[in-house]
Amino acid sequence: MKYIGMNFSIVLSSILFCSLLFADEKWESASAGPLVTWTAPLCEKGKWAVQPYLIYNQTRGTFGTQGGYHSFPSGDSKNQYQQILFSQFGLTEKWEIAGQLVYQQNEIKQSGVRANEHGLGDSLLFLRRCVLEEGGKRPALTGVAQVKIPTGKYEHADPNKLGADLMGAGTGGGSWDPGLGFILSKTLKPFLLHADASYSVPLRAKVDGVNTTYGQYLNFDAGIEYFLPKGFNLMVEANGIQQDNIKEESRRVRSSGVDSFIVATGFGWSSEKIQTLLGYQRVVAGKNTDANDSVVLTAIFSF
Repeated sequence: MKYIGMNFSIVLSSILFCSLLFADEKWESASAGPLVTWTAPLCEKGKWAVQPYLIYNQTRGTFGTQGGYHSFPSGDSKNQYQQILFSQFGLTEKWEIAGQLVYQQNEIKQSGVRANEHGLGDSLLFLRRCVLEEGGKRPALTGVAQVKIPTGKYEHADPNKLGADLMGAGTGGGSWDPGLGFILSKTLKPFLLHADASYSVPLRAKVDGVNTTYGQYLNFDAGIEYFLPKGFNLMVEANGIQQDNIKEESRRVRSSGVDSFIVATGFGWSSEKIQTLLGYQRVVAGKNTDANDSVVLTAIFSF
């Protein structure tokens, strides 16, 4: 949807404008960061950070091929519990490697039939490099190379499981998705502003015997943190994805692309040893996507 990309462009332009307009004194603050948006600073050389997430997703309906919202029939439901482990390690002062594992439980009820399955979701690997450090009016800039690894089940669905046994990512189960992106962060005391964007190109995969190429997709995120006394902070965030149509056996499937726009808010507390955040996310617009409400709890532990 064009307005999703336009909204992100407005947020990103605002961050860049504020970065050029204001220059803060040196100020450091500890936090878990936004829920999804990257932060530009890297782990220190030789430092290892571990960040578990506990997520509960409740689906209230779906956004159809034209973006219209359709609620579930009375009695139907779809819920998901996710346990995510994200970890970062500082290779040098300029390079960092990171990875993410997901384990999830899907619960679906349709027309009185209930299905419950659990398993490993798709995984992610990242390599980040500091391009520019923050200084004066200049924001910090970091580049990122990433790949989604199809570790979640994506084919041979059990017809009695209502799709609950499929664990692959929403952008396309079964494909390796390499991508490139960038991250911006800027200090405007007592605020921290972050924005990122990445573009991924899924490789062809065979799904249930069909050669499938999922659409290329753009991810974009923007978050603002506001710091309060005694280690507390507030966070607001916007996340979006735009994905092209799928190709099956080189034939493009019309109206199969995915759009999603999410807003989130959170409340955190941090110290030198641990940073925590409790947040709420809501899918407010989209196309060919679930309309989710999510509660997220996360914390960062550094070694």
